[in-house]
Amino acid sequence: MDIELICLMSMLAVFLLANLLLKLPVSVSMILGAVVGALVGGQGIPLRHLFEGTFTYVDTMLIISTAMLFMTVVQESGALDALNAAIVTKFYKVPALMLILLMFVVMFPGMITGSSTAAVLSAGALVAPVLLLIGIPREKAGAILAIGAIMGMAAPPINIPAMLIGGGVDMPYIGFDGPLFLLTIPCAVFAVLFLGLKYCKNMDIEKLKAGLDLEVGKKYGVRLYIPIIVLVVLLVVSKLVPSFPQLGTCLIFLISAVIGLFTGKKFNFWKKSLEAMETTIPVLAKLMGVGMFIQTLTLVGARGWIVVSCLGLGMVFVYIASFTIMPAFGAVSSYGAASVIGVPFLLVIIQNTSCSDIVVAAVLAFSCCLGDLMPPTALAGNYAAQIVELKYSKVLKNCVIPFLVCVAVAVVCILNSNALAFLTK
Repeated sequence: MDIELICLMSMLAVFLLANLLLKLPVSVSMILGAVVGALVGGQGIPLRHLFEGTFTYVDTMLIISTAMLFMTVVQESGALDALNAAIVTKFYKVPALMLILLMFVVMFPGMITGSSTAAVLSAGALVAPVLLLIGIPREKAGAILAIGAIMGMAAPPINIPAMLIGGGVDMPYIGFDGPLFLLTIPCAVFAVLFLGLKYCKNMDIEKLKAGLDLEVGKKYGVRLYIPIIVLVVLLVVSKLVPSFPQLGTCLIFLISAVIGLFTGKKFNFWKKSLEAMETTIPVLAKLMGVGMFIQTLTLVGARGWIVVSCLGLGMVFVYIASFTIMPAFGAVSSYGAASVIGVPFLLVIIQNTSCSDIVVAAVLAFSCCLGDLMPPTALAGNYAAQIVELKYSKVLKNCVIPFLVCVAVAVVCILNSNALAFLTK
């Protein structure tokens, strides 16, 4: 047996045992796996490589941190409450459009932080009471929150698994917006309409208004949405206008957050920021752990062994594994699935076919994100179930068909990646 395979198996074994049996955090489990892999590979405890691995995704960590600060400002200023109220009161006569817009509200935090957890705990917690007031059963409302959070996590502008996969093959995170929108928007629309539309036939608007915060929108008006508008404008202009100063995503989030301090309700920014960062630290720690894990895989040669071994497998197996093994591995860590499995699968597919590399990377990242539905961890699903006060098993049953539709859309996209290459420009 090759030493590289032994190192890989020992790393995965320690990682899984530490996480599933000892219930250690994913980040700590990955660090232990990296240390054991280095010891088995005869590298001792390579402090330099572990340190370098910690900062592999420092850019991504900065983006997540600043995005979470922005999301805190938007939430505490009352913008999300006002947006919910505006959507329901203006579109209740068109229930399909109302549900789609509420789904986009659930997705929004995930889109700018790359975290399904952030989406569920922020916008999801605000949208859930609205869904229940409409008359949607708790288990289906929980499924809507879970699917919406995952679609937000997978949607641009921030998709962390795509960044991880791209970083593994030196592919810049450019041109992903089109393919990711194509993957996420149709799936999100289908999920919310499939799960909730039939319960929106006899809505009592007065009852709905009683459960909404209508005052914050009346008091502050359109200025509540100025931070969101500024964010979107700066992100779009910085990409479409080459002569515009390149502020960087982190600075754009901070500028928008500072503006938001003066457009809505007053709150203790320092206190709320600390609370927001407490929920973000586990995500940042995962990225550090993933960086160490991948650095060690490269050091002991296991990463190259995976790529070479995958080259000998048939393409049918690779495609099947992309939509089965990757989401299943994502049950432990979608980031780990992207780094450990996504990178070699991408290399195999683009070396054996003429597929568009960006479209393929986007599809693989989308598949990794679906892992947040998978037990035992099921981050998005478990938090969604907690919000609607149910066991996750009841929510999971209602996620099956939307999940299969997501997989079907991903399969269609990867098989027609060349036809979709225009979306990357």
